[in-house]
Amino acid sequence: MTNDVIRDIGEQGVLKRLQRFCPSDIVGDDAAVMPSPEPGQLLVVTTDVLVDGVHFSDRTTSAEDVGWRGAAANLSDLAAMGSSPLGITVGLSLPGDVAVSWVERLYQGMSECLQLYNTPIVGGDVCHSPVITVSITAFGQVLQERVMRRSQAQVGDAIVVTGVHGAARVGLELLLNPEFGKDLSEKERSRLIQAHQRPQPRFDILPQLWEILASQSQIPLTAMDSSDGLADAIAQICRASGVGALVERDAIPIPSVLPELASPEQVWDWVLYGGEDFELVLCLPQPLAQELVKKLPAGSAIIGYITSGTEVCLTDSTGIYADELLTLSRGFQHF
Repeated sequence: MTNDVIRDIGEQGVLKRLQRFCPSDIVGDDAAVMPSPEPGQLLVVTTDVLVDGVHFSDRTTSAEDVGWRGAAANLSDLAAMGSSPLGITVGLSLPGDVAVSWVERLYQGMSECLQLYNTPIVGGDVCHSPVITVSITAFGQVLQERVMRRSQAQVGDAIVVTGVHGAARVGLELLLNPEFGKDLSEKERSRLIQAHQRPQPRFDILPQLWEILASQSQIPLTAMDSSDGLADAIAQICRASGVGALVERDAIPIPSVLPELASPEQVWDWVLYGGEDFELVLCLPQPLAQELVKKLPAGSAIIGYITSGTEVCLTDSTGIYADELLTLSRGFQHF
């Protein structure tokens, strides 16, 4: 790596550097030519945009972590559809004074995440911009009978989460506020920061799900990832499916140290609305949900069930908290 900046090497120089991260037999033309999906498979495509000052900043996120999180966000969307990844393309907008080394480190972070899932970078575009923007499009494939959608939840379905919520938001707070969580062990602090900087798409859940469904007749599968917040995911599923939900607050898995770090109000705001945990929220018939949770790693749980009507109600069996409605308005909104 050198101290060159982007304007020193120009667009073609940038592309030449970045093509080293891509398969040589795919990139180089105006479009990537990819094998057609196998018979019975469907192509799944998702796009996500990360903007400097909106999704990341130098205070909390290295170039490598920006790359990792960008790739993970798109892969998580593929996992939420039940699909396996095929490849991604990257649209990169850059000011001319960005260091070339920063861009290379960005792609290094993307590559480190993608290599875990055998997913290549197959192309993209680079242009000038007053602010750094990273736009990723990911492609996946899924068997037609395994497509998971937001709109298929049924009254009586159990609501399953695949892991704890609130960890990524606590990790961000640790990065923003040096005095926050000063009594945490270094191991715990590192784990929470990693939850924010290096989220893991939950492709590991899918084989367990397919295993328990193997002996079932076709069942509508409902899922969404919780990257925009747990409350957002449940509310989005209910709105798309035309149903309601009852969510048990004390059933939601949270980091064990979280109640020691903030007030109860702050804790539940981070758990429900903090976002960026990249877990899956699934709706399944109760017996299948119970079987799935038994197979999943610690931290997964049934947190409620789908109801008739349209309200998404949060309740607490201890009686400490009054019932409240979960809404889409309290989470992160771009505008």
